[in-house]
Amino acid sequence: MNIEVFHNDNFSKVVLNGRFDFTAHRAFKQAYETALTEGSTSQVKIDMSAVDYLDSSALGMLLILRDRAKETSKSVSLINCGGSVREVLRVANFDKLFTLE
Repeated sequence: MNIEVFHNDNFSKVVLNGRFDFTAHRAFKQAYETALTEGSTSQVKIDMSAVDYLDSSALGMLLILRDRAKETSKSVSLINCGGSVREVLRVANFDKLFTLE
């Protein structure tokens, strides 16, 4: 999985590309910690447009991110979720835990 972090005026965007599974754990944590520590960031957007697979460990990582963001008074949204990724998130009720854009 490739992960890139971009900072805007009031949000940071973490762009995921590839399979989102346990092998991405360390890189994903490093990316969201970078996003959360950006001074002007009030929101972290996880761009899932290029994610072609996610599993239960990816869902767990998103929950950890949500808890960590709450600790830093920041919000998290999942953006560009399509196809099977959106379906997995919906079945897991993540549409009730996160803003899906």
